[in-house]
Amino acid sequence: MRKILRELTQRDLVFIFIVLILTCAQIWLDLRLPEYMSGITMLVQTEGSAMGDILISGFMMLLCALFSLGLSIVVALVASYISANFSYNIRGRIFKKVMSFSMKEINEFSASSLITRTTNDITQVQLLLVMGLHALIKAPITAVWAIYKISGKNGTWTFATVIAVLILLIIVGTCIRLAVPKFKQLQEQTDEINRVTKENLDGLSVVRAYNAENYQNAKFKIANDNLTNTHIFTTKVMSVLMPTVQGTSNFLVLSIYLLGASLINAAVGMEKMVLFSDMVVFSSYAMQVIMSFMMLVMVFMMLPRATVSAQRICEVLETDESIISGTIKESDLNKLGEIEFKNVSFKYGDGQDYVLKDINFVAKRGETVAFIGATGCGKTTLINLVPRFYDVSAGEVLVGGVNVRDYEKTALNNLIGYVSQKAILFSGTISRNISYGGEFAETTLNNAVDVAQATEFISKQHNTHHGHVAQGGSNFSGGQKQRLSIARAIYKNPPILIFDDSFSALDYKTDRVLRSALNETCKDSTRLIIGQRIGTIRDCDKIIVLDDGIIVGMGKHAELLKTCEVYKQIALSQLSEEELA
Repeated sequence: MRKILRELTQRDLVFIFIVLILTCAQIWLDLRLPEYMSGITMLVQTEGSAMGDILISGFMMLLCALFSLGLSIVVALVASYISANFSYNIRGRIFKKVMSFSMKEINEFSASSLITRTTNDITQVQLLLVMGLHALIKAPITAVWAIYKISGKNGTWTFATVIAVLILLIIVGTCIRLAVPKFKQLQEQTDEINRVTKENLDGLSVVRAYNAENYQNAKFKIANDNLTNTHIFTTKVMSVLMPTVQGTSNFLVLSIYLLGASLINAAVGMEKMVLFSDMVVFSSYAMQVIMSFMMLVMVFMMLPRATVSAQRICEVLETDESIISGTIKESDLNKLGEIEFKNVSFKYGDGQDYVLKDINFVAKRGETVAFIGATGCGKTTLINLVPRFYDVSAGEVLVGGVNVRDYEKTALNNLIGYVSQKAILFSGTISRNISYGGEFAETTLNNAVDVAQATEFISKQHNTHHGHVAQGGSNFSGGQKQRLSIARAIYKNPPILIFDDSFSALDYKTDRVLRSALNETCKDSTRLIIGQRIGTIRDCDKIIVLDDGIIVGMGKHAELLKTCEVYKQIALSQLSEEELA
């Protein structure tokens, strides 16, 4: 929790100091009330006391109570501002941190866990701040101040108060010790229920197609039951605290009055009056001590879960990025767009087996290089090394004659137009998706749309290229989403274009026309294409055949048919010998 509180800004600390001052003033007013009550008690029992004196003391008590209420409202408002500003800053930092993560870090945390940490975990810490900021300052000061006030009054009453405080400390400590491990489970189970829900929503069409609603319901029920059972356990444990505090409070007041009655009965004359006045004052101060513990209990009920949430937030903020930005902003203009792999090998994380082994090739500026091979042979992994979604385990990847590790991240990204295997669209408009991350230029957009063969279906949209795009592009077909993704890469006009099996959802005619337009419009760009269709890649300048992470063939279509058995088998599985000829 201390680590997360370091994220408070200087402005927040100034407001916390203001809360401290106002809280001390409120405590002083609250602790004046028993003194006025003592004075009223003495006046009532003293013969000849003027009614006006009693009314003045009562009026002063009322003023103290009203000012205390006003200060309490101001403190609550300031605490709300501090907590809201704190959560705003932390949420922004986590989002920025996650945006800097490579796929390695994202896979380690999981998307559902990162969402929970950005929302639910921050909310838990924010609630603790808004509820606890006032209580954590007020309760200890009130308790110490009240104990100081009553310490010299009567040893018997003081002893009863100490016993009550010890009982509360033991019970609170036991409850927290039992609850903390469960609160950690609670946040992890929240991750799990978010994961199951997200999977179900993402795959809803598949679920319905296979009549798997009951299967999904069973998965959700397991996650829901685990979360509910943990909630019930923690609620039962923490629910013991409040009744305990109230019971101890009642026990203490009863003890004070029983002991006081015995002392008053044994006293004589004016001593009875003084003891009665002291008993009233002592019971009021003792209640202040107990009320302080009640406030702390409210905080302690939230503290364990908020502490776990703070740890989870710090895990994200303190995670070191595996992809470190370099310093070079521009590549050699003479080699702009050239890509070279030198003795590249790669394995995921701490895996034992290499996914790619000793990869060597050069893609010169303006060339179209295709990659083909069986599923799982490492094609996507290979091209993901160019934009540094992962870093190589051995060897080096050069872009424009510069090792990709030496580039600033933004500089490297500016050189690449990337179309992922799964077409990704964002909620908004068509134009905002195509000009994504850049300035809008209508002429450039229309050209990109034409090349991507998307003009026909965009023209039919309401408001054409300003038409609505639903979340994930769910209002478009697979082929339409692919063409919009391709248009986005072309709009950027980078020296390198990467297509990760980005033509698979297109019909053969559209595929052919689109590639022809690409060759004409983007002839100066280096194009890396992963393809499964021989028809898509047969005209490429260079075809690289992968098998189990190793290059087993490299050359043009006609050469590979003669020299590479793997390529020949793939080609014959799609086309006849006459068609290949």
